[in-house]
Order: sequence, then structure tokens, then C-alpha cells
Amino acid sequence: MAESTSNTPQRPLWNTSSVGPVVEHATIGTSIMIKGEVTGNEALFIEGTVEGTIRFPEHRVTVGKNSHVTANILAREVVVMGTVKGDIHCADLLDIRSESNIQGEIVTRRLRIDDGAMLRGSVEIQQPEKKTTESAAEMPKSASAAEPVSRQTEEAAAEAAKQGTNEDAAAGPEVAKEEVLTSAIARRMGAASGSWFKSGR
Repeated sequence: MAESTSNTPQRPLWNTSSVGPVVEHATIGTSIMIKGEVTGNEALFIEGTVEGTIRFPEHRVTVGKNSHVTANILAREVVVMGTVKGDIHCADLLDIRSESNIQGEIVTRRLRIDDGAMLRGSVEIQQPEKKTTESAAEMPKSASAAEPVSRQTEEAAAEAAKQGTNEDAAAGPEVAKEEVLTSAIARRMGAASGSWFKSGR
């Protein structure tokens, strides 16, 4: 007989975000309303109402579906599933889920938007600082790498010039030999013709 699985407890299905799981976080419940500045050193999950400023520069801020946030958000990662009226500045990723509503200026390095999300405002995608530092570090390397190449070309040109002069010098005796031979042949032909004319007389 097959065992019945109706009595076995089932684990709840968690709606995990695409930016990675968060083990511990602070929660602002649905019945809580905060006016002012909210800061902290851990991840924040908002289900209530917040008006003011939210500053979590090293952590993630998640705005739940039932929340109403009228504040500027500064965080490393932001996940929006509810309503946000204010500017959002992300150091890494802004994840905008479906049925969310954002009104304000967005500055982030990465952006993900689901179908059905509402977005009103400006969006600015910034490049990571790592690439700019790498490009700045590669500039002197490329300049220093160009110097040996130019030196190699100069050395190759000098060697080619030396070889050209050597070849000319080597070709000089051959040219002289050819001239001597042609002049000798011409003299012999002249002498032969002269003797032939003499014998004819």
C-alpha cells in the first residue's frame, strides 16, 4: 500500500528574490508607520508605511506589496514589490517586481524590471568603479608597451639600412668585375677585327 502524504507537514513556499537570499533582516510591519530617517546595518523588509529617508548603504531594502513608502532610498540593493514615491539610489541592483509602482529618480548600476511594473521618472545607469580604475591602470601599461614596439621598429630599420649598405658593398666588386670583363672583350674584339682587316689587305 502506498503511504498517505496528506498528514505530512509541508514547508511554506517563500518568494525568494532574484538578488539572493537574506538570512536575517529587520521588518517594519503593516501596522507600523514611521516618519523620519530610517538607518541600520542589516537588511530591511518594509510592509508598513515609511515617510522620510531610508539609508542602508551596505545592505538590501525590500519594499513589500502592502507597503507605502514616500521616502528617498539609499541602499546597496533594492527590491520593490509595492509603492515607492521618492528617489532610489542603488550601489548594485534595483529589482522592480510586477504590480509595483515607482515615482522618482533612479540611479543604479544594474536594473531588472518585471512585466506589469509602473515606473515614472528618470533612470540613470552608472558604470562600476572597478572598470574605470582598470581602464586608468591600463593606460600607462599600454603607453609603456608602445615604447618597446617603437624601439623594435627603429632597430629593424637600422638593421635593414645596414644590410642595404652591405649588399651595395658586396655588389660593388661584382659590378666592377663585369665592367672589366666587358671592356676586355671589347678590346679583344677590336684587336681581332683589326687583325682580320689587316689580313684581308
